[in-house]
Amino acid sequence: MFEANTLLEHSPYIGIFILLILGGVGLPFPEDATLILTGFLVAQNVIKPFQAFLAIYSGLLVSDFFLYWVGKKYGRMLVLHKRFQKIISPDQLSRLEDKFKRRGVWVILIGRHFLGLRAQIFWVAGVMRMSAIKFLLADGATSLFTIALMGGIGYAGGNSVEILKKNVKRIEHIAILILVISLTGWIVYKYFKAKKP
Repeated sequence: MFEANTLLEHSPYIGIFILLILGGVGLPFPEDATLILTGFLVAQNVIKPFQAFLAIYSGLLVSDFFLYWVGKKYGRMLVLHKRFQKIISPDQLSRLEDKFKRRGVWVILIGRHFLGLRAQIFWVAGVMRMSAIKFLLADGATSLFTIALMGGIGYAGGNSVEILKKNVKRIEHIAILILVISLTGWIVYKYFKAKKP
């Protein structure tokens, strides 16, 4: 029987891809942290650079395109929903729509690098009915910069620290622990936020 631990040992790239998808849909797995971790693991020779690049690049594009698709499919009516108003208010939507009208693709190329704005920008690109090809080309180009910057930071850190170099099991246990703590913290935060009058 192929156990989950064996899968984790042999498929860290799938794990990286899934973390990026989960972070993209709003769970507490920051994209930048995943990219830095990936750079660190490459520097420690735990994972291979080319496969890691494919995992993070495809993960970023899939999660970004999902947000774009939601915006394109459901449009402005999502802003009327209470949950979405926490992500983007009607005023913020109007301001972003205005920026898209004036600057188009540049909003994606530059805005992607502003933490807290990424999801809103991709969603509004869909609301504005930007061409899917144009969106993917712009997002694909600007994602390369994000990967180089954040992955580079992790790689530099990984080269300067000679710990956990050949201990894949320990890295997995730490990653799982961080994942469980982050998820628990997010659930507790949401629970207490919902309890507030």
